[in-house]
Amino acid sequence: MPAARIADTTDAEAVAALLVEFRDWIGRAEPGREGTLASVRRLLDDPSAEFLLAGDPVEAVCQLRYRHSVWTGTDDCEIEDLFVREGARGGGLGRLLVTAALERARARGCGRILLDTGSSNAPALALYRSFGFDGDDVRLRRPL
Repeated sequence: MPAARIADTTDAEAVAALLVEFRDWIGRAEPGREGTLASVRRLLDDPSAEFLLAGDPVEAVCQLRYRHSVWTGTDDCEIEDLFVREGARGGGLGRLLVTAALERARARGCGRILLDTGSSNAPALALYRSFGFDGDDVRLRRPL
């Protein structure tokens, strides 16, 4: 299996397509495809964000965000999204992306890595827990 790689601007369409599939999988209608693509392009130019890709052809994506934490005195890395196409699930791409995310976070000097996932998403919880993630399964949020 090829290694995960960091997406660049030439990957914007592939990243956006995967994120639209993820949006559909979680049952949302927005953002639209063009809005998703515009956001991906913006984030590809943002040094505090990265997308990791896996598969040949690309079948999986992981979005990472970095921000400084008062509590650790270092940057945090957040796995904001991780999605593997349905036909590629169970083949190790999710594990490959989590491994790559941990490596990227360490390489950037992060003190911790965070994520959230639905409490009913048993496969994702099992994957993350197999890497030593713990804590509650819910993060609260509200739109402004």
